[in-house]
Amino acid sequence: MWLNKKIIKRISISLIIFTIFTFTFVLAYDDTIYVWSNESKPLSTPTNAQINGNKALEENSLKLDCGGAILIEQHSGEILYGQNIHEQLRPASVTKVMSLLLIMEALDSGQISLTDKVPCSEEAAGMGGSQIWLDVREELTVDEMLKAICTVSSNDCTVAMAEYLCGSQTAFVQKMNEKAKELGMNDTTFKNCHGIDEDGHVTSPYDISLMSRELLNNHPSIIKYTTIWMDSLRDGKTQLVNTNKLIRNYKGATGLKTGSTSVALYNLSASATRDDLSLIAVIMKAPTSTIRFSEAQKLLDYGFNHFEYKKLAQQNDVLKQANVTKGVSETVDLIFKKDAGIIIEKGKDKYIEQNIQLTENIVAPIYENQKLGEITYILEDHEIGKVDIIAKETINRKTFSNMLSYIYQNWFCLLRT
Repeated sequence: MWLNKKIIKRISISLIIFTIFTFTFVLAYDDTIYVWSNESKPLSTPTNAQINGNKALEENSLKLDCGGAILIEQHSGEILYGQNIHEQLRPASVTKVMSLLLIMEALDSGQISLTDKVPCSEEAAGMGGSQIWLDVREELTVDEMLKAICTVSSNDCTVAMAEYLCGSQTAFVQKMNEKAKELGMNDTTFKNCHGIDEDGHVTSPYDISLMSRELLNNHPSIIKYTTIWMDSLRDGKTQLVNTNKLIRNYKGATGLKTGSTSVALYNLSASATRDDLSLIAVIMKAPTSTIRFSEAQKLLDYGFNHFEYKKLAQQNDVLKQANVTKGVSETVDLIFKKDAGIIIEKGKDKYIEQNIQLTENIVAPIYENQKLGEITYILEDHEIGKVDIIAKETINRKTFSNMLSYIYQNWFCLLRT
């Protein structure tokens, strides 16, 4: 047994000397070159819909019966169809999309909670139009207020919430206009929080799509309320039926808000999701309620029939292993830095190319999340997307000390046997 250990020790010393000699030789040798660049090939992935959207904007091929309309993809904001998209029109109760956005911001930031009791002022109780007849002696929770606003477009609940959040409707409307400016809603001026006709209270199809997108993307829990078809309040004494008929009749509908007055006529911001494609269709100044819904459905159908969403990249998925020079590991996993997806007209995905470019000489040390290249996606000579390629893990550089450490760690167990 003693002889075996003596032999093992001699072998270990020989290996150490050999390793030092080999390691010195490796350090002295020129860096090897690993190249994976300018590699283009067809890819069955989506592209940016703006090319197709601009065409639709020019043609107005659907010839919708309304004062203005727009169709966008919810996540990217790409315009897929438009008709008089910057026409300043009266929004009626579609105004409440902005009111809901501010309420949801307050909820998600912790300023208020769904169980908070909201009082009713004389001003709120005196609102006309759509309402649930709030009484100054009663209080409803924020949850109940949201149900009433989203389903039956309750003006009294909207004013009560505005006062609860900002102290007065005037202060709340100021905040609405500040948010509109922040979102780039340059066609919009709010005069109230509910949408009853008032001179100068205007917006556009484009601006409605902006605030609708902000609400749905950043506060997705609103869908819990905007998809309610029927519900009740006050222990079943007050029945609620959604004014948005698409919630019941259109596959994938997620909201969002109706609005109508004798002057504004019939408006709608309609949202729906199918097969990972989320769309927002806005109709303004339709002559009748029926036409409002049919034109919105026509827009949504156009979107779902002509466009699709596909992923370009999945965050942290391994694209390839690359060789590493002078590293304690000979390879590093290359992963996508982020998710990437594109809207594309159906049938065009087969024309997309990907151009993959990596750092030509990958030499340790390499650090976790270090950029080592990028993939560019191209359709018809247009760049339609780009994703960084990064290192999955840190690869330390070979040094005399870490090589000795590696040898001792691997031989220590053997010497103990």
